[in-house]
Amino acid sequence: MHDIEFLNIGTRLHQEGLVSSVFGNLSRRVEGGFEITPTGSFLDVPARSVFVSDEGIAGTGASSEYRVHLQVYRRTDAAAIVHAHPPYSVALSLSRDTIIPADSEGKMLLPTIPVVDGEPGTDLLAENIGAALVSAPLVVARGHGTFARADTLVKGYILTAAAEHAARILSIAAASDF
Repeated sequence: MHDIEFLNIGTRLHQEGLVSSVFGNLSRRVEGGFEITPTGSFLDVPARSVFVSDEGIAGTGASSEYRVHLQVYRRTDAAAIVHAHPPYSVALSLSRDTIIPADSEGKMLLPTIPVVDGEPGTDLLAENIGAALVSAPLVVARGHGTFARADTLVKGYILTAAAEHAARILSIAAASDF
């Protein structure tokens, strides 16, 4: 079954430059596990979601980041996860262990954004992100992308957009004479 909520959020992420090509993924908790976008899928094109059980048994074609989503669902009460590759957030993650927003929306929604290490698709990344998202709603995997946990995909998208806005503001301020 094609999922309109995945398509709507995926389209917003793509239109706003928060994902490109076939990068990023979305998931939503369901009875007995979660549904996740397929590996190599464009988030702004209809696709069938893939089921991953609470035990970590992934259906054929599940996103390579299903391990991260599994750890987050095991450790938190999240009902949805948005993983994007926003360029300013990723750029700031290369030189910081924590991103502290300076803009009003960032301060309100994401007063501290942790940055964690781990290669994409690995258990180490899954462990580090799962641990960080216990106490923060969004984390940046260094040089890779953001992971937001929320009770809906819309709220996960809002957190992702707020993080990228905060990263843009910090980058502009650092490059100016303010």
